[in-house]
This record gives sequence, C-alpha cells and structure tokens, in this order.
Amino acid sequence: AVGPKLLQYVIKVVVQAVQLLYTMLKIDQPSYVLLQNPPGLPSIAVAWVACLFWRSKLIIDWHNYGYTIMSLSHGRNHPLVQIAKWYEKLFGRLSDYNLCVTNAMKEDLWVNCNIKAVTLYDKPASYFKETPLELQHQLYMKLAKDYEPFKPRYASNAEMSAFTEMDEKNGHVIKTRGRPALLISSTSWTEDEDFSVLLKALEDYERFINEGVKLPSLVCVITGKGPLKDYYNRLISKLHFKHIQICTPWLEAEDYPLLLGSADLGVCLHKSSSGLDLPMKVVDMFGCCLPVCAIHFECLHELVKHNENGLIFRDSNELAEQLKMLFLGFPKLEGKLHNFRKNLRASKQLRWDESWDQTVLPLLG
Repeated sequence: AVGPKLLQYVIKVVVQAVQLLYTMLKIDQPSYVLLQNPPGLPSIAVAWVACLFWRSKLIIDWHNYGYTIMSLSHGRNHPLVQIAKWYEKLFGRLSDYNLCVTNAMKEDLWVNCNIKAVTLYDKPASYFKETPLELQHQLYMKLAKDYEPFKPRYASNAEMSAFTEMDEKNGHVIKTRGRPALLISSTSWTEDEDFSVLLKALEDYERFINEGVKLPSLVCVITGKGPLKDYYNRLISKLHFKHIQICTPWLEAEDYPLLLGSADLGVCLHKSSSGLDLPMKVVDMFGCCLPVCAIHFECLHELVKHNENGLIFRDSNELAEQLKMLFLGFPKLEGKLHNFRKNLRASKQLRWDESWDQTVLPLLG
C-alpha cells in the first residue's frame, strides 16, 4: 500500500499475471482451457498466452462483465473501468469458443463485442432438491443449538424445534401447529444487493399483522458472508419485531441445500451490474422446488416466470404485498405458494451435468 492507488493496482495486476502464467505453464498441456469471467483481469490475457504456448483452445465462460462490477465502486466513467472494458472486449475476441449465461448476454456479446457465444444456462447440482421431513427436523434441531429462531416456542417433553416435532411413541416427525413461515435469502453482502428493501418489506409485514391481517409469524434466514454483513447486522439489531425473527448464519456447505429444500419461500435481491446475468441462488432455489420473490432487472424473465414459478417485485412495498398475499392463511391455505411449487416440480428442469452434455459437448465436437 505505497504510492497512488492506480500504481498499486497496476503492480498488483502485473504480479498476478506473472504468478498465474508461471503456475499454468507448469501443468501438463491441456486440449482446452476453460476460463470463467469475471474475474478476467489478468486471467483472460494470461490464459490466451498459455494457450498460444500449448496450442490449446481457449473457452471463456461469460457470467458477467468485470468492468460493470468495477463500476459499482468507481463509476462507469472511471479510467480503470474504461481500461477494463477495452481489455475484456479485446481479449474476449481472441478466444476460440465462448459460453454465456443468458440469451441477452449472447446478443450483447455479438452486437457490442463481435463475440459469438452459446447460451449455457446455470443449472442446479443434483443435491439441490426438496428435503424430506425427517431431514428437516434434524437440521432444525442442529440449528436450534446456536440460533434462537429455530428453538421451540413453548416447553415440551417431545423432541421439538420451532417448525417440527418428533412423536415420542412412533418416532414420526410432524410439523408443529401454528409454526412460523420460513423465509430464506442468500447473499454475498455486496453493493449489487440492497437488503434494506427486504428489511423495509418486513416492517410492512409486521404492520399488517398488528392491523389484524391473519398472517403467520416469520423466521427470516439470510445466509452468506461478505463486506456489508456487519453494516446490515447493525440495521437488523435496531429493528424490534414481535412477529418476525431474523438470523444471519454461516451454514456448513452440506446444510445450505437442506435449508433451501425446507423453506417456504425464497427472496432474491440480486441486481445484475450488467443487467445480463442471472442469480445462481435462484437457480439453486428452483432446484429445491422453492418458490421465489425476486427483484426486477432486465433479463430476469429468462429465469423467473412471474406468476408461474415465483413473483417479480420492483420495490419494498411490492415485496410486502407479495409476502402478505402468499402467506395469507398459512399454513392451511397455501394457494399461490402451492401452485408455484407444483409448477416447479412439474418442470423437471435439467441438472448441471445434463445441461453440459447437451450444450457444450457438441460445441467441442
């Protein structure tokens, strides 16, 4: 951390480029190098040089544009952002094959960068699926050791969580009467997700209950790690809800799909920096047949079909109204929630390995 920030950044990129090229050239010669972008600075240029040395084919998997992510902190007209934009366009055109995650990105790559790409939608891995009730109970009991919202609402001799209990006689698990609804959102706590939208919607939801609307209590779980987590935790600590509990756990890798498969509704606040990529968290939620409320951006309709597998909202007021509509009469009346889940089950979406076999293998001949 010496000298102007621009100089620090240039030195960092040069050092990373040398380290990466040295590491790559030590491995055996591959037929293909598959590179995900972003991050692409300096990896696209380094991978291209390595492929020249090996006479290998370079495949770039475009998940977003690095320069649009940089623009969130620096602004679109910052010199670094403009250099990154030029760099991505130049070296992107030097690849042999290109994959991208939406049809909107495919069109943008062709129109603005003269790059021909094939759309390979993100798909959930096979372990993202609905969680059986017995496994839900085990997960809730595990989480109840550390997180208050998962603990039972009243004392009982039965093995019990806030959502489930085990029958002492036959060992069967049932859902508790008057259980709260389980809302889940996952995040990397970065600038492209404004969680104040969800917090404001929860304030409105609490007001609906206080006004006499027949809505269930709510447990809101927000998972993930990231730079803005402490900031939002401070905001959450200032909220004083009677009917809503919020917790922000860091889950073990094997517990995350289990929790998605146990939840009643997912919420996505991801706003693409480019407007051209899709949130992987929604892909995983759909793999678990979990209906979603997602904030609107340009190409979201390629994943979330409004009123079919979830709902799209534009602000906190709209999200609050959607929560009220979906949870009215819960858990007895699951109207739209039930229909969304039924549609997700019926869709029988491809899994990751099947999608790869159908889309990428033909491309490689």
